[in-house]
Amino acid sequence: MPLAELTLPALYHKLAQQGPSGWWPADSKYEILVGAILVQNTNWTNVAKSLANLRASTEFDPAKLAAMSQEALIEQIRPSGFYQNKSRALLALFAWLKRRDFDLPAIAQTPLDQLRPQLLALPGIGQETADAMLLFVFDQSVFVADTYARRLFTWLGQPTATYSALKAKTHEVDAWPLHDAQELHGLIDNFGKTVKDPATFAASSLAGMTLVL
Repeated sequence: MPLAELTLPALYHKLAQQGPSGWWPADSKYEILVGAILVQNTNWTNVAKSLANLRASTEFDPAKLAAMSQEALIEQIRPSGFYQNKSRALLALFAWLKRRDFDLPAIAQTPLDQLRPQLLALPGIGQETADAMLLFVFDQSVFVADTYARRLFTWLGQPTATYSALKAKTHEVDAWPLHDAQELHGLIDNFGKTVKDPATFAASSLAGMTLVL
């Protein structure tokens, strides 16, 4: 029996049958920036503990975050692990934001081909973190080729060896409305949190389908 073919928009609409993704969970874009760094190499349960600490102490006021000592920040984010590297990354990020007067809308006006390299030049920000920030903070429609996406696309017949390789296949998302690009990421991640192996994929709503890019 031939596999049913899906385009990327069709995959999005198929996943959307799960209901709204509810992603990214945050009360402000500064909280999203912090969460994007803290979630590296850990799970969201641990991140939520660190975010609760910072919410109580700073209310995610960017000037307060920029003014924290590394020692104080480490104590706040300890539940997320890798707190030495993550504290350095956060302080560098908020120092960069301070030099731009914490003006996120103005920063978002920077052309994507300039803003993404600027984010990648900051310590502790790799491609996945930069793209998450671009998508949810700086209002740029981009595809986040994270582990969940690469795993799903492999099951759908589009294996890629690297983050950049999958990004190169999904440039059409750059032209999508922002909400749809954000929702695609959230839906893929929500799917990946419950469908973790070939057996659960075979029992999922996407079983027997192949993605055409």
